[in-house]
Amino acid sequence: MAQLFEVHPLNPHARLLAQAVELIQRGGIAAVPTDSSYALVCQLDDKAASDNLRRIRGVDGKHHLTLLCRDLSELANYARVDNKQFRLIKAATPGPYTFILEASKEVPRRLSHPSRKTIGLRVPDHKTLQALLELHGGPLLATTLIPRGETESISDPQDITGPLEHELAAIIDAGACHKEPTTVVDLTTMADGGDPVIIRQGRGELAALGL
Repeated sequence: MAQLFEVHPLNPHARLLAQAVELIQRGGIAAVPTDSSYALVCQLDDKAASDNLRRIRGVDGKHHLTLLCRDLSELANYARVDNKQFRLIKAATPGPYTFILEASKEVPRRLSHPSRKTIGLRVPDHKTLQALLELHGGPLLATTLIPRGETESISDPQDITGPLEHELAAIIDAGACHKEPTTVVDLTTMADGGDPVIIRQGRGELAALGL
C-alpha cells in the first residue's frame, strides 16, 4: 500500500518530501505532481525499479521514458545538445515540454530508445516536484501516470486507487494538476539541419518554441 504524503503545492513540507525521497531511493515507485498530469517516477540507476515502472505503466522497452531534471545544466549532462537546440529548449524551460534528444553516455543504454539511442528530457515547472528533485539530488526517471488499459492520464491524486495504489511506494498529493500531457518535441532532426518535429501537442504552447 502506497504511503500518502499530503503537501502544499507551493510550499511543500521538506520533511515529508524527504521521506518520499527515501522510499524512491530504496527502489520504490512514486506518483508525483507535475506541471501537466501526475507521473510515475523512480531512480535513474536502478534497473529493477525502471523495469517495475514499465510494468506498472504497461509499456515495453520501446516506449520513451523521460528524465525529470532540475535545470538546464543537469539536462545537458544526459543529452547531446548543440547551440540551436539549447536556445530552443531554454525559451520554454521550465515548462510542460518533453524534448527528445540524443542520449549521452551518462544515460544507461537500457533506458534510451533501443534503436534510436534517444531519451526524453524535461525541466518541470512545479514547486513540489522541483523540491523533490532537489532533495533527491539528481534526475528521476518518469512516465505519465496512465493506468494500464486506459488512455487518460491521472490529474487528481484522489483517483489513484485500486490495484495501482498497492503497486506504489509513495503518492505525493499536492492537489489536482492539469489534465493535459506535455507537448513532446523531437529535436534530434535539428542535428542534420532539419526542423523540430512535434510528436504530441499537449499543454505546452508551440509559440514559446517559436514554432
